[in-house]
Amino acid sequence: MKALSKRRLLSVAALLIVAGAAAVASQAFAGSKGDPASAKGLGPLTGLLPRDHLTEESAIQVDLSKETVRLPLYEGKANGETVWYVLLDASDAGIAHDLGVNYAPKLGNIGIGCPDCVQTVTLESPTPAQNKFGQAVVDFQGAPDFSPTRIAQPGPDGFPLAKFQPGAVARKGYSPFIRIAGSSTVYSAPIVATGDGPFDVVNHRNTGDRVLGIHIADAAPQGQYAESWVDLLFVKGFDAGQPIVYISTDAGQPLTAVLERSTYVPALDKAAYNGGDDFLGSARERLFGFVNGQTGGDNAESQGFVHLVKDGHASEDASAGNTALIDALRNGGDLLNVFGDFPTESDPRHSQAYSPLWDAQLGAWTDEAVQQGLNTRQIDEVQVFNLAATRPDLLTGIDPATGKPAPYGAAGVDINCAVIGFTDKAPTANLADPVPGSQFPPR
Repeated sequence: MKALSKRRLLSVAALLIVAGAAAVASQAFAGSKGDPASAKGLGPLTGLLPRDHLTEESAIQVDLSKETVRLPLYEGKANGETVWYVLLDASDAGIAHDLGVNYAPKLGNIGIGCPDCVQTVTLESPTPAQNKFGQAVVDFQGAPDFSPTRIAQPGPDGFPLAKFQPGAVARKGYSPFIRIAGSSTVYSAPIVATGDGPFDVVNHRNTGDRVLGIHIADAAPQGQYAESWVDLLFVKGFDAGQPIVYISTDAGQPLTAVLERSTYVPALDKAAYNGGDDFLGSARERLFGFVNGQTGGDNAESQGFVHLVKDGHASEDASAGNTALIDALRNGGDLLNVFGDFPTESDPRHSQAYSPLWDAQLGAWTDEAVQQGLNTRQIDEVQVFNLAATRPDLLTGIDPATGKPAPYGAAGVDINCAVIGFTDKAPTANLADPVPGSQFPPR
């Protein structure tokens, strides 16, 4: 794949709402129900995340000191090649609970108008001698190619990037969303490594760009179960005013995949559907990002694309040995995206509207907002809605083709990001009530 030029990048810039992030329309503009003391913070930065803070209950551990989540790793095959995948979400409540993954009913819509967005897989049928206890091998139609070199060359102002290229690209037939032949349930099961090892967790020639460690278990002693696992670099963000962690595995656009350190899956660009959110037939939920938030590794108001490139070591490969990158992200160098709905929200209408496929809304602060220092960190979706609806002099959308201001809303970017948990208090409700006429889900 050719590296994309700065000119191309500019047109994608808005599209770059890559893994979007941003929410709370500063309380001065939106009105608040009362921010928690930790509203602007990231929660604990060291130690292991308590298990009662996980939404992804199958996670083995979340290490806040190392910015990693350890997940069970499962074996599959794709066109004769060994592949390794993780299970993150399921569209059926009972199955999700049984597997310890997030319940995401919207995934049942993933194939609407886009048959390539979900791949039908088969399960092998092992003999008792082959499998005393454990997951049967899954046969995939396709897998990612992890061999390309990821390029994220900063531009004069950091972002837009001067040159970029995804480090992983879907081969024919691959989607992270699968349906087992004979079943209607849809799973998010992204492939994170290929081959039989050794695995490159520094330059990522056969692993995803967020893979920092892999352990393949030996045969288990009689009566025991030996578990394989993968350590993935997680991402920090916010939902309903609270700090959360999630993982980004796939994106439907090249630039998004670069900034997210994820696999470029072109089919996902057509997943149902831009601007869909909670409307009929949508597989997506909204996520909010800002292009030009504040920067600075020690700045509690920093957020967004320029911040990630300048302060989050975006041009470097992620590895357990790159401690400068790990520490920068641990202290807030991420995009710090704001999510729409979350599994812990009190109203089932919002908790069950969660989907790992996020429809990014890209926001740009106006010159007026920047000059007055109002381009502050956002943490709640309703406050963003309110700000976009009532203060277009401060916040606008962006036209992906021109980089110029445009009406706020969907920007043609989608990302597969499964939530892992929350680091402080569980997100339960938004911080503000929606103003009349804002882009709040219809009732």
